[in-house]
Amino acid sequence: MLKSEKDILFLCQYFYPEYISSATLPFDTAVALSKAGFTVSALTGYPKEYSLTNNVPLKETHKNIEIRRLKYIQLKRSHFIGRLINYFSFTFSVALRFRQLRQYGAIIVYSNPPILPLIAALANKFFNTKVVFVSYDVYPEIAYFTNAISEDSVISKVMKRVNKSIFKHVNTVVTLSNEMKNYLLKHRAALSKQQIEVIPNWYEDLAFSHATNVSENKLLASIKNDGNLIVSYFGNMGVCQDLDPIIEAIRQLKDDREVQFLFAGHGIKMDQLKKIVETENLSNVHVFDFLHGQDFQDALSISDCFIVSLADGLTGLAVPSKTYSYMMASKPVIAIIGADSDIARDLMDYNAGYAIQAKDSSKLVNIITELLSDRVKREHMGKNCRKLFLEKYTTEKCTKQYVNLMQKLLGEQ
Repeated sequence: MLKSEKDILFLCQYFYPEYISSATLPFDTAVALSKAGFTVSALTGYPKEYSLTNNVPLKETHKNIEIRRLKYIQLKRSHFIGRLINYFSFTFSVALRFRQLRQYGAIIVYSNPPILPLIAALANKFFNTKVVFVSYDVYPEIAYFTNAISEDSVISKVMKRVNKSIFKHVNTVVTLSNEMKNYLLKHRAALSKQQIEVIPNWYEDLAFSHATNVSENKLLASIKNDGNLIVSYFGNMGVCQDLDPIIEAIRQLKDDREVQFLFAGHGIKMDQLKKIVETENLSNVHVFDFLHGQDFQDALSISDCFIVSLADGLTGLAVPSKTYSYMMASKPVIAIIGADSDIARDLMDYNAGYAIQAKDSSKLVNIITELLSDRVKREHMGKNCRKLFLEKYTTEKCTKQYVNLMQKLLGEQ
């Protein structure tokens, strides 16, 4: 095989300058690979919903990464049909540039949108391009559990055929956790244990001061944190997140003036949450849109503990990435997640928080009450969370694993 003109192409729907984790994580990886000496490019969608600016060029080079952005149909993601049209529109835009993929020695492609990896698999078949498939979510199973499609639907059958083609033509599959690795080994016959690398997601170590004076933040000034316990939930509130036990716990604690709940993020369940707060007059609940920069740092700082949630049945199919920002912030984490997940095991092993089963709102209430009354335990768990983050989930540690993977993979050609 002749040496390719360029080393690595990132193939993903979201990328810099978008702010959701589906964009920031690939970008962090690309920066690390560029610093390691690889030539790096990205073929991505044009920003719309998750960008703070509308003035984004179609082509630019940022931090030595050549970025090309494609225009495609972008409908509202709150409806399944809208998301489906977006997926096919972006994938079609990429397919029109298929011959350009032969320039690269390797492609790193992501599982969302779920049909996009087929383009990378075809590049492997026709151009012998190395392919790394990063599994953020497992399709079509995640769509079954969230009732987006039925198992005997036409879309499901198409996805199964697509998966067979994809896994025959990828060199390495990166999973976010060991439970996801085990799931794929059990349900994807084409994969071998040697093909799968477990590389978790991460978060930037902001090293902010916990002494932040929130009264100076106009957005968060209404939240009184003197002597109260602030329980926070940030990030996606979509079909993969189970908000029901959290909402039920809020109802049970609505008369306790010492407990406040802070939500910030996006997703199809956001409107449902806002409606419940308004109609039931839950005055101890504060709901904001997605927070950025200093606003998010301040929100992390004033929080006393965090909740992360994954809907029942989804353990092994997805991993809530917001968990790592919580760990970074040195506060206890309450995870509503399967007991056999890496997150649950980490929290237990490090005594850094709690792992509870879905729908167990009474357990959640007990934990919140315990954290309210035991500040020493709260601080001890917070320090353990920070230790866990520094040992496993910093940007440098996790992206280094991608660098090692690509050095090995491209060293073989």
